[in-house]
Amino acid sequence: MEETFPDVGSMSDAELKELIDTLSDEEREVSYRRRLLHGKIDILRAELVGRLKSKREGGEATISGADVEGLTEILLGKVPKPPKDDAA
Repeated sequence: MEETFPDVGSMSDAELKELIDTLSDEEREVSYRRRLLHGKIDILRAELVGRLKSKREGGEATISGADVEGLTEILLGKVPKPPKDDAA
């Protein structure tokens, strides 16, 4: 996709339709990828919840000192930001 939005006033009907089709295809791909990621996240969360329940039922602490440290780092903004996606 181009960095700037095209001058739609100078485009023919066919060019507009082609651009709409291209952007619609791209949106469908992004939506599909998002749904896959959400599904994976749901599976991982369910696994984590199951593990935490097992620990709790076994009398173990469900949150360790390392967990609290990690959360503190995140809340203080000390975690590096993910790299920018150059394809966007």
